[in-house]
Amino acid sequence: MGQILQKFTVDFHVSGALGADLNIRWTLPSDCTLLHVSAVGSNDGDATFDLGTSSDTDGILDGELVGDENVPNEFDLDDFDGDLVADPGHDYPHFTDGTVMVLIVDYDGDSGTATEDLTIVLTFSEG
Repeated sequence: MGQILQKFTVDFHVSGALGADLNIRWTLPSDCTLLHVSAVGSNDGDATFDLGTSSDTDGILDGELVGDENVPNEFDLDDFDGDLVADPGHDYPHFTDGTVMVLIVDYDGDSGTATEDLTIVLTFSEG
């Protein structure tokens, strides 16, 4: 019988049109591995985001586009290619208990259209 992974999500949602960049930080509650990221806005916006830790804020994902018109963009093993990934395309990023995670959102990309109703969901496995 295979190993059962205990998964958990960390979700962020901001209603309405974003009017400024976001700098979101949280501390991981346990050792864990990032498996998947989903990012979406409700309009045809231009928001981008970086994902990393306090030591390298774009060390997992750098300048990725948020999905438009309620169709999420998804990111997983093949997309995790920053400096915090040991072997990009082969290893999921792993973090220890107490790591400060960082999600930075550029609300309108390169001075484009502000994204509305932003939702970003990160899926981790514990251990």
